[in-house]
Amino acid sequence: QVQLEESGGGLVQPGGSLRLSCAASGRTILRYAMGWFRQAPGKEREFVAAINWSSTSTYYTDSVKGRFTISRDNAKNTVSLQMNSLKSEDTGVYFCAASEFVLPLTGRQYGWWGQGTQVTVSS
Repeated sequence: QVQLEESGGGLVQPGGSLRLSCAASGRTILRYAMGWFRQAPGKEREFVAAINWSSTSTYYTDSVKGRFTISRDNAKNTVSLQMNSLKSEDTGVYFCAASEFVLPLTGRQYGWWGQGTQVTVSS
């Protein structure tokens, strides 16, 4: 079983940047695809980005394409989400998740979740 812990959230002005990190423990993430999800107040959790085990494939929701970049370091057992040109609509709790599927795009395909880190984009 893998445990996940997110960090790097905070308050940032519109147009700013943040880098979220997800540290895994318990077992290597090498066998897992990894993803990021977010949940805004009063809204359902939504998919943000995913990366396969070898970093050869990534996928992003349309609203973050060109602004966010997902990456992973299997040797360090970490996954990151670089977020640039942040907008107020990016505000929410961001969750890291692990999946045994190849490139999962829905929450149901992820079996392990972190507790989340708050991102607030506001002036």
